[in-house]
Amino acid sequence: MDKVDCVVIGAGVVGLAVARALALQGRDVMVLEAADAIGTGTSSRNSEVIHAGIYYPQGSLKAALCVKGKDLLYRYCAERGVGHDRCGKLIVATSEAQVAQLQAIREKAVANGVDDLVLLTREDARTLEPQLECVAALHSPSTGIVDSHGLMLALQGDLENAGGLVVLNSPLARAECAQAAIKLIAEDGTELEAKTVVNAAGLHAQHLASRFAGLPAQHVPPSHYAKGNYFTLPGRSPFSRLIYPVPEAAGLGVHLTIDLGGQAKFGPDVQWVNSPDDLVVDAARGDAFYAEVRKYWPALADGALTPGYAGLRPKIQAPHEPAKDFMIQGPNDHGVAGLVNLFGIESPGLTSSLAIGDYVSGLL
Repeated sequence: MDKVDCVVIGAGVVGLAVARALALQGRDVMVLEAADAIGTGTSSRNSEVIHAGIYYPQGSLKAALCVKGKDLLYRYCAERGVGHDRCGKLIVATSEAQVAQLQAIREKAVANGVDDLVLLTREDARTLEPQLECVAALHSPSTGIVDSHGLMLALQGDLENAGGLVVLNSPLARAECAQAAIKLIAEDGTELEAKTVVNAAGLHAQHLASRFAGLPAQHVPPSHYAKGNYFTLPGRSPFSRLIYPVPEAAGLGVHLTIDLGGQAKFGPDVQWVNSPDDLVVDAARGDAFYAEVRKYWPALADGALTPGYAGLRPKIQAPHEPAKDFMIQGPNDHGVAGLVNLFGIESPGLTSSLAIGDYVSGLL
């Protein structure tokens, strides 16, 4: 049986960032990816936004890792030549009743260490974005966008330069946990022994963890999938910044983001589904987008939106339950030596990826 120091399961942006951090510590690292390419799951089906760290409860992992991760990510992208743009974001109140929510968001942001938000009047906001309609807005200048695939390629390059390895087409069947090492058994029967295993399998992390013999079942949370559908707008975006409504219970509302090519997309919405493979966009869902978008962009023409793509949020709370924090379990949590499980790494996971890498390497 082959033996390796560290195995990271999952070559999404978080798995690659964790593997990179471990490799830079001088450890021997192998990344096992079930798919035939890196980053084919949630990492490639999101808004590609660099979040400022505004919305998350004070003291949460999401707040701390997002704020730290944002700074690390901007610096990393600049050093590695990864495409990104610190374009800024406007969070808009489209009714007088929502203005108080903007102030509450600002106070939460300050508590998280984000002190650059500016409250704007309708006139100030429209000076920045003439096509915007709102009552008031918050300007977040440190929000941006990133080329997520370019980021993952850079992380993979750092990992491999440090002696690490990414192995594709390597789905795992199960694992056996013992004090000295963890034995991983692939679906093709191949066995591998590792001193350290990081489960960064994203949407499949809980399903995989449930097949780790020796890991108590009470430490594996339930899986829930909140699908987010995106619709695109042909041509160049009418806005130069990201436009977000005030947040909803399970997401951040039907917002407008732009990509590095200047095209606008709207979404994601929230559609609870039963399978992590449910990725088909129902064109009929676009009908509900028009009313939401026209609250802040009344000029949206009928028939202008076309189905784009969908992504899945790996939730650890059920519909109508309060949002939960990232769940990063180390040996002190579950008692299995050398094992770290990452559950519920949804937004702001992309922004937080480098900080999560440092955090996990610190646990080990």
